[in-house]
Amino acid sequence: MHKPIVLATLNSSYFHASFGLRYLYANMGELQAHTELVEYTIAQKSHDLAEDILSRKPKILGLGVYIWNIRETYELVSILKRVQPNLVIVLGGPEVSYETETQSIFQKSDYTICGEAEFLFPELCKNILNHSPPSQKKIIGSLPEISKLKFPYEYYSNADITTRVVYVEASRGCPYKCEFCLSSLDTSVRSFDLDLFLGEMQKLLDRGVKQFKFVDRTFNLSIPKSRKILEFFLAKIDLGLFLHFELVPDRLPEELKEIIKQFPKGALQFEIGVQTWSPKVARIVSRRQDYTKVIQNFEFLVRETGVHIHSDLIAGLPGEDLESFGIGFDALAALEPHEIQLGILKRLKGTPIIRHDQEWEMLYQEHPPYQILKTKEMSFEIVLKLTRMAKFWDLIANSGNFKNSMKLLKELSQKREKPSLFWEFWQLSDLFNRRHPQRYGISLLNQVESVWVYLVEERGVEKQIARLALILDYTQNPSRDIPIFLREDTGTDSKIIQTKKSRSLPLRQARHLSSEINVTIPAN
Repeated sequence: MHKPIVLATLNSSYFHASFGLRYLYANMGELQAHTELVEYTIAQKSHDLAEDILSRKPKILGLGVYIWNIRETYELVSILKRVQPNLVIVLGGPEVSYETETQSIFQKSDYTICGEAEFLFPELCKNILNHSPPSQKKIIGSLPEISKLKFPYEYYSNADITTRVVYVEASRGCPYKCEFCLSSLDTSVRSFDLDLFLGEMQKLLDRGVKQFKFVDRTFNLSIPKSRKILEFFLAKIDLGLFLHFELVPDRLPEELKEIIKQFPKGALQFEIGVQTWSPKVARIVSRRQDYTKVIQNFEFLVRETGVHIHSDLIAGLPGEDLESFGIGFDALAALEPHEIQLGILKRLKGTPIIRHDQEWEMLYQEHPPYQILKTKEMSFEIVLKLTRMAKFWDLIANSGNFKNSMKLLKELSQKREKPSLFWEFWQLSDLFNRRHPQRYGISLLNQVESVWVYLVEERGVEKQIARLALILDYTQNPSRDIPIFLREDTGTDSKIIQTKKSRSLPLRQARHLSSEINVTIPAN
C-alpha cells in the first residue's frame, strides 16, 4: 500500500545516511505510519529518481536540500512538477533556509520550511492532507523544544549500521560567531538530556554499532557533559569503538585531558577547526582563539594520546594573503596533526561573511558550492592554485598512502632557503597539475610515479632512498606488486609483505596510525 508522504534527499554518497531525514521521520507522530523515508545519491540520474518517487504515488514529497545536492534537487523538482504538477513538494534544509525567496527552487516548489522542521513538517502535512493548506510558501517557526524531540536512532537499519556512517548528537547550536560558518546564526546551545541520550547510545551499541560520528558543533563546550560522554564510551572501549568529535582547539582542561589519555590509540578522532593562524584575520571574521592554548593542546594530543587529529584550515578569508596563509599552514603542520583539511572559503547562504565583500573585494561563484574566486589579497590565479594544492594535499598527505614519502618531503622542505612545507608542497602541486590536469580519478600508481618524478628529477633525492620510501608506501596493501619503474636495483622481490595492523579503524585513520618506517635523506 502506498503512503501519502515521502521523505527524501540526495546524499553525497551511499556511505552517508541522512541524519536530518531520520529526525523528521522520528517526529512525524500519528503520520509516521503514513510516511516513507527514501534516500538517493547525487550520482543517480534525475529521471530515474523522479520515476522511483512517482512509483510510490505520494501526495506530499519532503526534500532535504544541502549545498552538495541543490543542483540535482532543483533538476529533480523541475521534472516532478512538469510530470506531476499536483504533487506537493516541501523543501527544507540549510541551503533553502536563508535567502529563500531569491532561489529558483523556491519558486518551483510548493512550500519551504526554514530552520529546524521536526514539528513544522508534520503540522504542514496534516494541514495539507486535511485540505487546509497554508497560503504562504515560506514557513518559519520557532526552534523546537529539544526535550520534546524524539530520538531518531532506532531508524538506522541493520544495513545502515554495517555499511554507513552513524551520526549522533548530544547538543545543537554553537556559541561562537565565526562569520564564515552557518553556526554563527545560532542563538543558543541546546543540549539533550544526557542520561536519555546515553541510553540511546547503549541501544546502538547493543545493535553492534562500532563507529559513532558526533555532529555537535562544539563537543568540548560543556566539560562535565563531554567528560560523562567519554567515560560512557571508555567503559565499553573493549568493543573496538571509533568515536569522532568536533572540538574547538583552545579548550581542553586537565579533567578532559586525563580521560582522553585513557583511550587506546585510534579510538578517538578529533576534528579541530583552527581555520586561520592569523590573529588579524581571526578578528576580521569574529573568531575568538587563544593560539598559545591551541599549540599547547595540539602538543598534548600528539605527544600524550593516541587521538587521530584532523585539523581544518581555510584559504581565502578576508585579510589573508598567500604569504600569511603559508605561514599559518607551516605553523599548523609543525604541530603534526595527522590530517590538515585545506578548505577554500565558501559563502554559505545566510552567513555574515558577506559584510566584507566590498572592503576586501570578495568575489564568489554564483552557483554551489559558492567558492571564493578572488579577494583583495589573493588573485583568481592564486585561489585556483590553492584549490589544486588542496586536492593534491588530500591525495598525498591526508590519505595516509605516502607516510614515508611525506617524511622525505618534510626533510626537503627544511633544506629550502626559507624552510617551508607549504612551499615544498606548492612546488609538488605544480608538478602534479602538469602531469594530471584533470585532478580527479588519478590512480594510486600514477600518484606514486608523479611523487617519484618530483623527488628524483625535481628535488634530486637519491634514487635508492626515493625508491625505498615509495615501495614501502605502495605496498602497505600486501597484494600490490612493486611497480616496474621502482624495481631497478632494489634487490627485492616484486612484493614486500607489510603486516602492520591496528584496531578496527576506518582505513584512512589506520594508515596514519600505523608504525613508521625509518626512511631519511642523508645529511650532506
